Amino acid sequence: FNGRRWCHLISDTSVKELIDFADRNEIQRRAFQGDHYDIPEEFRERLIADGAVEVESREIARRLRAAGLRLSAEERRAFRRQRSSNVLGSGIASRDRRAK
Repeated sequence: FNGRRWCHLISDTSVKELIDFADRNEIQRRAFQGDHYDIPEEFRERLIADGAVEVESREIARRLRAAGLRLSAEERRAFRRQRSSNVLGSGIASRDRRAK
């Protein structure tokens, strides 16, 4: 995206651990992709300092599968559809509240 380099942030324990870690490090929820976060490279060192462990890219999917956390292609599509409808719904709800 726009010449930036990206990293993936995962948990091989639970989605809750992943979300809690991301929240603690002020990672925006919109970066959540269902089984990982897309993280700009400039966050990398800070996340490692807070306990993230750097692994090879092929290791990411292996760890997610081993933990039962890897989304299938269909689950990933469903997650994206749901997130898109939530974003659209949120925008409409926000406009409706302002109109009152």
